[in-house]
Amino acid sequence: MIPLSVPHISGKEWEYVKECLDTEWISSVGPYVDLFEERIKNYTGASFAVACVNGSAALHTALLVLGVQPGEEVIVPTLTFIAPVNAVRYVQAEPVFMDCDDFFNIDPEKTIDFIQNETEYKNGSTINKKTGKRIAAIIPVHVFGNAVDLSRLFRICRERSIAIIEDASESLGTFYRSGPLSSAHTGTIGHMGCFSFNGNKIITTGGGGMIVTNSPDLAEKAKHLTTQAKTDPVYYIHDQIGYNYRLTNIQAALGVAQMEQLDTYKKIKKVNYNAYKEQIDRIDGLSLSPTPPYADNNHWMYSLRIEESIYGKNRDGLLNHLTKNQIQSRPVWNLNHTQKPYRNCQPYRIEKAVHLFNITLNIPCSVGLKEEEMFSVIDALSSKG
Repeated sequence: MIPLSVPHISGKEWEYVKECLDTEWISSVGPYVDLFEERIKNYTGASFAVACVNGSAALHTALLVLGVQPGEEVIVPTLTFIAPVNAVRYVQAEPVFMDCDDFFNIDPEKTIDFIQNETEYKNGSTINKKTGKRIAAIIPVHVFGNAVDLSRLFRICRERSIAIIEDASESLGTFYRSGPLSSAHTGTIGHMGCFSFNGNKIITTGGGGMIVTNSPDLAEKAKHLTTQAKTDPVYYIHDQIGYNYRLTNIQAALGVAQMEQLDTYKKIKKVNYNAYKEQIDRIDGLSLSPTPPYADNNHWMYSLRIEESIYGKNRDGLLNHLTKNQIQSRPVWNLNHTQKPYRNCQPYRIEKAVHLFNITLNIPCSVGLKEEEMFSVIDALSSKG
């Protein structure tokens, strides 16, 4: 089976992990945790970085640190992995679902329209006219490595006192190359940004996450909460409910080794994307999803768009065909406003997300994807079965 997306271990991972074992610094304290935070901070240009056990923990912590309260609302995309939506419920807030744009990201036009026309600004807070609840934050997700068009969203959210928590789990290495955000990395625009290092991401620590921010106060609060809110390391004094969200030194060692290869991984991903695109563009009824022209993309995931009337198969038919040919593929996630826990939450003008959900299939994109594997995928797409 040619897998969809698996880790690529080709650097100093063994060396750094062995050092952890040899020195017995294997748990949630150790020099590699500090070094991994430093590497992420320096790479993205963020002022501060706080390591976490995973991306969900990073999102949960960010919501807590920014003061999102039970009963308040958070704007989220419906087309995303469910983690940021679940994190909203972890703090007992309510998600409000937005549509996506052509790049699978939260639609800035519709989101701005919602804020301008469906809310009112009173006493320093943005209030949802329909529910009467305060909209405390927004979580734009940089889906598949595609940078969200944040420039105008950033402006209106700042004017309306809506905190921005970027879910950059899939977009490490993506940065803006034009416009007012030029040269800024995803995750560094909002109040806080969250990364994931799950096994299928562009770099991995097995599991793991990171919070980045330019605020020393927010960084200090995040570090405090993720280390059990301990105020005295000797007598175990805690001043609030904290969380055991620490990253281990072994995981961080993997992360340091992977970070040393990130730029190489990005180059490989881009070469493979262009090679796929050249071949797929020749197949009637298939196209490879474009990336935003305003950003330098990490090309984490490669997404096919299927025009059934021309290609002759729909998404599920092609998925089954690829599976028979020992090729793993995946549709995009089920839209979150239709998921059982969230069916009673407010959606807003969701249209394009439904269309993209129905016509999109992700194909193998690992850094270690071999040329012959890629052409096996192309051959299977061309043959149709």
